[in-house]
This record gives sequence, structure tokens and C-alpha cells, in this order.
Amino acid sequence: MSSLRKVATTVLSKVVKEGQSLTAALDSVLESVPEAKDRAFIQALCYGVVRYYHRLDFILQQLLSKPLRNKDTDIKMLLLIGIYQLQYMRVKTHAAVSETVSAAKKKSWAKSLINAVLRQYMREQEQLEKQADDNALVASSHPEWLVNKISKDWPEQVQNLLLENNKQPPMAIRVNLSQCNQSEYLKLLEESSISANAVPFCSSAIILESPVAVEKLPGFSEGMVSVQDTAAQLAAELLDVQAGQSVLDLCAAPGGKTAAILERQAEAISMMAVDIDEGRLKRVKENLQRLKLTANVIAGDAARPSEWVQDQKFDRILVDVPCSALGVIRRHPDIKILRRETDIDELQAVQQQILQAAWDLLLPGGVLLYATCSILKQENELQIESFLNNSSDAEESIINADWGLKRKFGRQILTGDQAMDGFYYARLVKR
Repeated sequence: MSSLRKVATTVLSKVVKEGQSLTAALDSVLESVPEAKDRAFIQALCYGVVRYYHRLDFILQQLLSKPLRNKDTDIKMLLLIGIYQLQYMRVKTHAAVSETVSAAKKKSWAKSLINAVLRQYMREQEQLEKQADDNALVASSHPEWLVNKISKDWPEQVQNLLLENNKQPPMAIRVNLSQCNQSEYLKLLEESSISANAVPFCSSAIILESPVAVEKLPGFSEGMVSVQDTAAQLAAELLDVQAGQSVLDLCAAPGGKTAAILERQAEAISMMAVDIDEGRLKRVKENLQRLKLTANVIAGDAARPSEWVQDQKFDRILVDVPCSALGVIRRHPDIKILRRETDIDELQAVQQQILQAAWDLLLPGGVLLYATCSILKQENELQIESFLNNSSDAEESIINADWGLKRKFGRQILTGDQAMDGFYYARLVKR
């Protein structure tokens, strides 16, 4: 088992030291791990350490007489793995210590350090955890800048948002409405002894009571269902594509929203899906193939449509802009480590460029749906307010719904609301 902790150390070092996403870092190593239970253990370690990284790091600093050198990031990750196991996982104490020590392999000084630190943590665990709890910032396990940003925008909801960010999200699935409906698929789940509940305000969404491997979902390989958070599924309903219309999905990868739109009008619309990342477009094509759907998938920069589209205009445009992704931290806890405060202004500028470029491609009378998986007003309602103030041919189409918070412009879902990820939508009509 020490080898599994060594693999987890490699993954965590890629995230913390090299700035890789947790998903990419895991993908790069898990293929070499043959056993499913071992892959699950590595994932549990990595997600857990990343989710509580700021708290674990604080506790570790209380246990070290001097900080570790930058070149010893792997040893720091092993120490965090050890502390995480002792506090959060059902791993026998002696195994958590001995296997973590063994993972240091030939570094004898590191083995001694890991053994000493973990045993000291065991002796002082209650005191150290109380110390962490007494520090509001440490207790939240978020970087200070992020707590400040959320506090400024959502002062009444900030504590709940920080708690929700550290929870494991539910598994939501999207029924392929071109093959069956919500109630029919619930029956198939029941027959497979999978407990689940329909989402009343989204006709395609079902939430499982406990996550399962996708292979266990009835009809998954035949394209009957996909994994997608409810908040993301709402895009297809809000865009309300009609038969005969042309649709553009910008920043489309990995293709979940593209597919959801097609599943409602598969035979009757023309769909173009564009993303700047050719590698991620492979996922779009794979998803469409499994779901038996067709779209014109193009690699291109959403801010420079002249490079990939000629004179074509569209009836419906989904603009799922690059954003801080602060609404999906519970699914991607590495955001708390990798995202920087300076990123927000840069992303806002990119969003403005893409929104304006997309607007120029919209037909008169057409509908543009602006979407982010962020909870920051700077990327959401303030962005739309600025656009409307500077666009004489644009007006908002109010979203009346049983979900989210109505804002001055658009509608905001806060992380955890009705079991959803944090998301923002604004619907605009071209006069």
C-alpha cells in the first residue's frame, strides 16, 4: 500500500508544484494502476488532501521545527497524506503511519521525519485540530483572497458557501430525452437497485442517493444517460431551441451542454460546437458519438470568430465563457490551490471579448444565453450590466424560475442550492 501513497504523492506534487489540474494529474498516473480499488484509494487521498490542503498545511507547520525546502515537495505531500489519513480516513493508525513512512523509500532522513511528525500529530491531535478550528480562515480551508472575494459578494451566505465548497458533491445525471424521459429512467434505476430522485424543476435531471460507476447506469453505453450537474443541464431548457433553428455553442468542451441541447431537438436543428482546445474537442466528439448525436465540431478561438466562421449567423447562441470556476470548487478542489486573485480581472476581459464577438453572430430576434460556473458578481451580473449599458440592440429576457436567486441582471445559483453547483445565467435578446 505504500506504493499507492507514492503514486498519490506524485499526483499532489504535480498539482502543488507544477500547477497541473488535479484531473490531469490523476489521468496521467491512474492508467498504470490496474486495480479499481487501488485507483479509488489514490483518488480519495488526492481529493481529500487537496480539499483540505490549507488546513492540513497549517497543522503541518505547527509540527515542523523549520519549513521543508522547495525541492522536498514530495515529502511535504507525504506528510499531508499521513495527517489526512489519521484525521479523515478509516485507515488503521499503525498502517497510516508505517505505509506513509515506507513511501519515502530510500530517503532515510525523510522516513525519520515523517515518523516523528505523524506520531507527534497523534499525541497532539485534539489540540492541533482545535487550533485549526479556532482560526476562521484555516477552518474554512480556503486561501484568504478567495474568502475575501466571497465575503464581499455574499456576506450573508459566505459561511455556508465555504462549507459547501468542502463537501463532496452529489452525482447528478442527465436523461437523454431523445431516448426516454425522467420517469421512465427512474424505473430503470429502480430495477437496477439504484436509489435516485427526480429534480422537479429540470425535466432531464436525476440525482443519485449515492454515486455509482457509470458502467452501472442502465443504458449508459447506449447513450441513454450522461453525468452532468443539474445547474449545467438548465442551459438547454433556458435556450429553448425550436425546430429549424441554427445553434452555436461557444467554449463547448467537453460537450455536455451541446449534447443536452441536441437531445431535445436532435433531428431538427443545425449545431456548431466551438472550442479553442483541440485536445478537449476529442471529448466532445466521443460524447456525441456515444449519444448518437451530430454536430459540426470546430477548433477555434471564441473571441475571433472570423477565423472559423464566414457569414453565418445563428438563432441561438450559448456562451459558456471561461471563468474562475468558483462555483464548482466542490468538484474541483484544486481551484483553491491553482486559482489566483489576479486571474479574475484577466478572465473578465476575455469574457467581454467573447460576449461581444458572439453577439455579432446572433440574428435579429435571436437569443444568447450567457453562462458561467462562477459565483462572483464581477464575472456575472456586473458583466451583463456593463454589456447591456453598451449595447443598444440588446435587452434582457427575464428568467423566471423555481431555482436560484433573481439578480438585477440574470439569475444566480449559489453552490449547494437545491444540490446544484454554483452557476450563473443571463438570457439576452437581440432587438
